[in-house]
Amino acid sequence: MPASSAVKRSLAAAATLPLLFGALAACGYGSASKDDAGKAAPAADGKKLSADSVKIGYFPNLTHATALVGVQEGLFQKELGGTAVKSSTFNAGPSEIEALNAGSIDIGWIGPSPAINGYTKSKGQSLRIIGGSASGGVKLVVNPGKIKSVDELKGKNIATPQLGNTQDVAFLNWLADKGWKVDAQSGKGDVNVVRTDNKITPDAYKSGSIDGAWVPEPTASKLVQEGGKVLLDESDLWPDHQFVITNIIVSQKFLKEHPDVVEAVLRGSVKTNEWIATHPDQAKASANAALKKLSGKELPADIIDPAWKSIRTLDDPLAASLQAQADHAVKAGLLKKPDLKGIYDLDPLNKVLKSLGRPEVGDAGLGAN
Repeated sequence: MPASSAVKRSLAAAATLPLLFGALAACGYGSASKDDAGKAAPAADGKKLSADSVKIGYFPNLTHATALVGVQEGLFQKELGGTAVKSSTFNAGPSEIEALNAGSIDIGWIGPSPAINGYTKSKGQSLRIIGGSASGGVKLVVNPGKIKSVDELKGKNIATPQLGNTQDVAFLNWLADKGWKVDAQSGKGDVNVVRTDNKITPDAYKSGSIDGAWVPEPTASKLVQEGGKVLLDESDLWPDHQFVITNIIVSQKFLKEHPDVVEAVLRGSVKTNEWIATHPDQAKASANAALKKLSGKELPADIIDPAWKSIRTLDDPLAASLQAQADHAVKAGLLKKPDLKGIYDLDPLNKVLKSLGRPEVGDAGLGAN
């Protein structure tokens, strides 16, 4: 699907992580990384690849289910044999990009916004997107006592996670398409956009300081448990109900020096996504066990069940939707028009897919080759 088609047919853009040149200065760089599992034990009889270990990074978040489950179930390690997996978790996209640039991680699961930002700020030298991981999981949840239809959003206070975050861009773009005017920087206008950290959004909703929120899972399901109603699922705005929310990135240096390791990680990702699709209940339990290990607590059933259903793991990076998201950020005045040519290198993934008898995926003309 060409990028222009995605722009025309879509109304919003989403992912879960911070982006955008001006926004980063205002919002800070977020939390630093945390080593979550140290060094995983390589297979005793496994053959070591070209590197002794591979350092991967991801978020303790359901939108990073591939990484959560792949590490928890040992599916990455199985493909890597004698090359050990070292994993770290992050709470913000910019800190993960910093870690990649510093060599603290080699491969990461991350939203498209920080991937775009990292690529453009380095003038195309830091990273490549090498695969997809998840789509969906973003909803507009509102207080049904105050908002019963889209028209009743006018004059209300609606939260997004952060200035320039891709849910923020998505909501601004959607409001503009509805004909409403909002100042992107201040958030004030026909609808007041209130930038609120996802951790405190449910409390802000309970207190009445916000009337709803355009947020990713599991925050959306937490708001529903507080009495909120889903007014819009962002998936309904996209062709085939799909848009990228998590991709896999790699440092260009590591990709060049250890293509066999990159291929093994991608094979582990593809096989993990297949296991998630064929064992959804077991995979959900595995992801929750991983979250408990990382954060000290698991998600209750009334939160994880609806959240899990709204997120789809996949191998395709949905490149056209990445271009559309960048276009929406430019339209909102939060990003200078970026040159994304070369941001993708899908050759390793397509090699894996071909070996498994799967169809190849496309880069929407944004490939390095």
